[in-house]
Amino acid sequence: MHNTKEILQNIQTIYESNNSLKILKDFERVIDELDVYVFENWIKGELVQGPEDSRYWTSCTFMWPIKDMPDKKGGYRLVEYGCKVTYSKEMVSNVRKIKEPDDIRPGTKKGKIDQEPVWSVTIKMPKKLMVDISQGYKNLDSNQVQDSTNGIKNKIVDQSEQQVQDMTANG
Repeated sequence: MHNTKEILQNIQTIYESNNSLKILKDFERVIDELDVYVFENWIKGELVQGPEDSRYWTSCTFMWPIKDMPDKKGGYRLVEYGCKVTYSKEMVSNVRKIKEPDDIRPGTKKGKIDQEPVWSVTIKMPKKLMVDISQGYKNLDSNQVQDSTNGIKNKIVDQSEQQVQDMTANG
């Protein structure tokens, strides 16, 4: 069972650590590159726990409201690439918004705590997959830079050849 406070502490820990943020970005890049977000509700997932990094694996746990279960085809896509995906129903603790006096916890000025059902999906991803996709991104970026530079050089050469041809035609 998760609560909002633990989730916020996890996110704060990620932002305080450059390494965790980099790992999480690489993790998300894999999910994006494998086109998991095209499957229903995958884009709505919220990080609950992780990234937890070990020697060969990185794992993260995400949650969805019970009515918005992510399409299992997205999980199958990840499994095809060596990931381990587990689904479970869990409860998350949320503080109730105060609209009337019955919403207040006795003896406090805070809202009551409600338990809400959620889908929890844990993805355990091989580090090799993360590195391969990250490396492919770097190679793609360096190729684009080289191509764009060659394009600029060719354009300059074409302009100078045109100028030479104009000068010889006029002179």
